[in-house]
Amino acid sequence: MSTFWSGWVMFLIVLNLGITLFLFVLSLRLQIPTQADGTTGHVWAHGVLREGVRKLPLWWVMFSIAMFLIGFGYLALYPGFGAFKGTLGWTSADELRQDTLTNDAKLESVLQPMRAQTIAALSVDPGAVSMGDRLYQDNCAACHGTTAQGNTVVGAPNLTDGDWLYGGDTETILASILEGRGGVMPGWEGALGRDGVSEVASYVLSLGGVKAPPDWVAAGKTRFETMCIACHGADGRGNPTLGAPNLTDARWLYGGDFASVTQSIRHGRSGIMPPWRHRLSKDQARVIAAWVYAKSQRERAGGG
Repeated sequence: MSTFWSGWVMFLIVLNLGITLFLFVLSLRLQIPTQADGTTGHVWAHGVLREGVRKLPLWWVMFSIAMFLIGFGYLALYPGFGAFKGTLGWTSADELRQDTLTNDAKLESVLQPMRAQTIAALSVDPGAVSMGDRLYQDNCAACHGTTAQGNTVVGAPNLTDGDWLYGGDTETILASILEGRGGVMPGWEGALGRDGVSEVASYVLSLGGVKAPPDWVAAGKTRFETMCIACHGADGRGNPTLGAPNLTDARWLYGGDFASVTQSIRHGRSGIMPPWRHRLSKDQARVIAAWVYAKSQRERAGGG
């Protein structure tokens, strides 16, 4: 804190405490003139109400004195009076550091036994899954949703349906969390034209069982086999190496209606999941991966 700001803070404290203390002492010593009946002579409501004068209650006086003593004591013991550090030498930074060390020690005692377990084993450990849930809610729910069912507005995939862009084994899930992912689909309007976009969209939707005009589907299939199979494969089932989604399963990152699919083909999509290595430790990422893996396995076992 600079000398100016330190002096300014000290001035404000002295001014406020000084005025408050002055008014408190004045209230004890000030003698208000009264009439014979003990009132000031001020009347209201046509003489029905009269202003009386009474001494301040003892409890209020003692309470006020205690508050002044506590205030002065605080300024002597702790930082607050300008740049004065306080006689105890306490700082919020030191307290935070100590609390962090204490919390890290507690966390280490919980995570240490988990390091010897695989992520698959952790996915059936109630303690690990509970911790993974809490960490997921703190770090991942903003995009993927509190129930991990994704968000088509931002292109965040559903993590519970067993359908994976880059693979759903435990190590791949962990790599996605720690290293992040980046997927880009270019826009094809220039190469396909307006009709071509509609035709390819019709063919793509037909792969998932959506009915479309047969002539559009046939024309779209020809265009798809020319321009799209390099990423999505000849059968449209995607490529986890590239993060190209499966187009046959009716699960969509940005929505599966005709308008959304044509938008994706016409203008392309760019989806980025940032790496979390700098925010999460590997141990924390592993329990999140365990929680996600458990959610997907339950969905798969339930036939979802």
